[in-house]
Amino acid sequence: MTEILLRDDTRGVAILTMNAPERLNALSDAMLAALQDQIDALAEDRDTRVVILKGAGKAFCAGHDLKEMQAGRQALDGGKAYFADLFARCARVMTGLMRLPQPVIAAPHGIATAAGCQLVASCDLAVAAEGTRFGVNGVNIGLFCSTPMVALTRTIPRKHAFEMLTTGQFIETGRAEALGLINRAVPADMLDDAAWRLAETLAGKLSPALRVGKGLFYDQLEQGIDAAYAMAGAAMVENMMLSETEEGIGAFLEKRPPAWQA
Repeated sequence: MTEILLRDDTRGVAILTMNAPERLNALSDAMLAALQDQIDALAEDRDTRVVILKGAGKAFCAGHDLKEMQAGRQALDGGKAYFADLFARCARVMTGLMRLPQPVIAAPHGIATAAGCQLVASCDLAVAAEGTRFGVNGVNIGLFCSTPMVALTRTIPRKHAFEMLTTGQFIETGRAEALGLINRAVPADMLDDAAWRLAETLAGKLSPALRVGKGLFYDQLEQGIDAAYAMAGAAMVENMMLSETEEGIGAFLEKRPPAWQA
């Protein structure tokens, strides 16, 4: 049986590939479970410094598996309990990506629609293949993309998010970059290399510093300005107390590369 989610580890970078190309890597029950398993494992993994998330075949991710969702309606309650559980599991995957200590880079191509667009918005960084189409287009079939909206409205300006959500229209990479949904777009044949180069850059930084910084990045966004500065100050103190940081500052002052072990 083909693995639905592949993992390849190279020099501190874990590459996760959604591997259900015949279903456009839809977030089926099996795909969500596989993603959650990897998120749980990566949360405890101190050897992995950066994660890349990509999709096999002609698309990154087409969102939820609509055939499975329709099958869920066969339950006595019309699928209500299944749908509630499904969206809770999906939310756990999305927030799990944000809460991982490692930076997560999405590498979308083809299409990233509905929960697939949510997946891109939930990653810390995104490098896309030129021409990739992004949409929260559930409204076109009568299902407002409420859960994808949570990640989208925390990533791009709200009026543009509202337009995408209510019109169901797609945007391509130029617009996605301008709005901040992705960091940059590259030719399709350079996507893997571009994502890898970004991951390699991050992997070369002090891992404990990035772990502290990523956690704080999201936590402080939810706070008022005074609380955010208090949290940030405490994090700076924690970071300054690391022996590796002492070494990094000393190396900079002495104009030499730092001798980091972490």
